[in-house]
Amino acid sequence: MSHGSMIELPKREAQTGREDLRHILVVDDDPMVCMAIEIYLQRNNFRVSIAEGGEAGLRALAYEQFDLMIIDIFMPHMRGFESIRTFHERAPAIPLIAMSGYAFANLNSPEPDFLRMALELGAERCLRKPFTPHALLAAINDCLAEHRPDAEIASVTQLG
Repeated sequence: MSHGSMIELPKREAQTGREDLRHILVVDDDPMVCMAIEIYLQRNNFRVSIAEGGEAGLRALAYEQFDLMIIDIFMPHMRGFESIRTFHERAPAIPLIAMSGYAFANLNSPEPDFLRMALELGAERCLRKPFTPHALLAAINDCLAEHRPDAEIASVTQLG
């Protein structure tokens, strides 16, 4: 799959040798953020699907299985925390990492804690943009380690 496009139907990756890798959905409206995360995660042995926006991300959830989601808090066509709430409701068993680069013009006013609010809506971890590749990988590994038993039980249940 090329960067910037989301497949419409599920694809089998049987002959690529990548089907056993953990599959991560990245949803962000900024193509540069998507590309940077995609390249870094692929180099660290993850399978990555990119959705440039909330609607594309929700379509991806309908067609593919994911081990983890990384979702931007503020995207066009999904107001504020609608994205975090919607993704968590659609796939409550999949750990979700919320990210935000929201900046405030008035530094003297109290800043709402958007990342804390995201945790209350179902995110497992939060990252403030810009974040380091190390911070991203640490958050992913923490989430996957915490959810591995649930994911394995879910896989066995789906097979039976």
